[in-house]
Amino acid sequence: MSEFLSMGGYAAYVWPAYGLTLVVIVWNIIGARRLLARSREDARRRLEMRGEEA
Repeated sequence: MSEFLSMGGYAAYVWPAYGLTLVVIVWNIIGARRLLARSREDARRRLEMRGEEA
């Protein structure tokens, strides 16, 4: 197991790359969910305003 974790001497480069990739993916998912929620709320507000005008 320690051989795997040392990545043949490149662990100092490989593990931070994995970590950074994970952070970017999580950030992307959170951002997309926030944007979706905001877009849904905007659409809901527009529909309510449209209903009040008619």
